[in-house]
Amino acid sequence: MKRIKTVILGAAGRDFHNFNTYLRDNKRYDVIAFTATQIPDISGRKYPPELAGPLYPDGIPIFPEDEIESLIKQYEVEQVIMSYSDISHVQVMQKASQIIAIGADFRLMGTKHTCIKSNRPVIAVCAVRTGAGKSQVSRRLGRILRKHGKRVAVIRHPMPYGDLRKQIWQRFAELDDLDKHECTIEEREEYAPHIVAGNLVFAGVDYARILEEAEKEADIILWDGGNNDFPFYFPDLWITVADPHRLGHETSYYPGHTNLLAANIVIINKIDTAKSEDVETLTETVIKENPKAEIIKAESPVVVEDQSMIKGRRVLIVEDGPTVTHGDMEYGAGMVAAKKNQVAEIVNPRPFAVRSIKDTFNKYPHLSQVLPAMGYGRKQIKDLEETINMVDADVVIIGTPIDLRRLIRINKPATRVTYSLDDRSAQSLTNILRKKDFI
Repeated sequence: MKRIKTVILGAAGRDFHNFNTYLRDNKRYDVIAFTATQIPDISGRKYPPELAGPLYPDGIPIFPEDEIESLIKQYEVEQVIMSYSDISHVQVMQKASQIIAIGADFRLMGTKHTCIKSNRPVIAVCAVRTGAGKSQVSRRLGRILRKHGKRVAVIRHPMPYGDLRKQIWQRFAELDDLDKHECTIEEREEYAPHIVAGNLVFAGVDYARILEEAEKEADIILWDGGNNDFPFYFPDLWITVADPHRLGHETSYYPGHTNLLAANIVIINKIDTAKSEDVETLTETVIKENPKAEIIKAESPVVVEDQSMIKGRRVLIVEDGPTVTHGDMEYGAGMVAAKKNQVAEIVNPRPFAVRSIKDTFNKYPHLSQVLPAMGYGRKQIKDLEETINMVDADVVIIGTPIDLRRLIRINKPATRVTYSLDDRSAQSLTNILRKKDFI
């Protein structure tokens, strides 16, 4: 039987998972290549034979996505599978139009062929956009479950930016494990808060193997999604976090709209900093799109480590990278804290940016007042450190989920901003977990 020549469009996450679960051992398909976008320094690598399986003894090459046309023509590719998240519906169809115009089929894969069934109950936390507040919801859920005597394993959406052979499955129980696995800033931002909160975290590349390991130590699997992707495991409870700061995005981004439509629970987050009319409009949209979903309206209070350091001062704001880059937010918790505490000036970091950080600003022109905490590798972490230290500011406000001072040397005073789900919303989650027999 002639195999269908296939290319997978990806960003080092969903693409590998779709391959592993449906294509790796499927003799109907011949995966010619992965392509990469969003994440720097991924292209040029290879999906290794250890993960690719016996049909691909030499592994599978990874190319930049902008080479897709030449790949289709050179290898007579018949099918292209879109396998990454958090892009607008317009962008998805633009890619589809490009692929079809070249002559290949364009495909999106759903839960039937990509979700894995667990032997444990699964709670999935997803979102309509990057930066809506998934992880703070996941952390709070972990605390609630553990308080009621449940062993919890948090399985985090993949971020395998290093040596894929070393990242088949990873376990994070202590902060030292972040160094052991040579984690990037992005990985640390997701794993470290869970570890500090007392949650056991698993991640990596092969999510069937990851689930096997997690089930050995857990009564309940807590899926903490990345970007606005849908779960890798069939959920028994599907929670979707929506963001009133990006009104309208809940129905216009892929696959965030899928998460909205499929959710059992929709958490409308950040109501304490959003406009009340936007919260109400979003509520009406949720009811219209998914009338069966239960709605929780949540606050996400911002706490400054030392308010006295920033009031009346000239500040540099460093925000969570994915939230303000491909998440399209112009600001995050750091900006909320700066305005609330009446800083004298927010210093524009753009003129001080070096190398890859300068490239990031060029790629995301909507960023004019904050510095994204980019750190997909050692070089970029060094670029971030140099940029921060060159900015002419009195104080650095760290609005990232991790304390950057533990990772880089900052040559000026710095204070950290943290945020978490409010207690009232946590009680609502507790009531739902009890009603659905999770506790």
